[in-house]
Amino acid sequence: MKTTSIGLLAALVLLTACNTVEGAGRDIESAGDTIADTAKDAKDDAGRDEDGRD
Repeated sequence: MKTTSIGLLAALVLLTACNTVEGAGRDIESAGDTIADTAKDAKDDAGRDEDGRD
């Protein structure tokens, strides 16, 4: 009984950790996409004047 409880608890902890790491990976990917988009926008705007003309 005690061994089964410890096994179930260990499985629960491992599954929770996997979900946490997966979520962190998605958050990091999203942040990277945002940074890339911002850099692209800044590069595109670098050659324009105040009125948005090239």
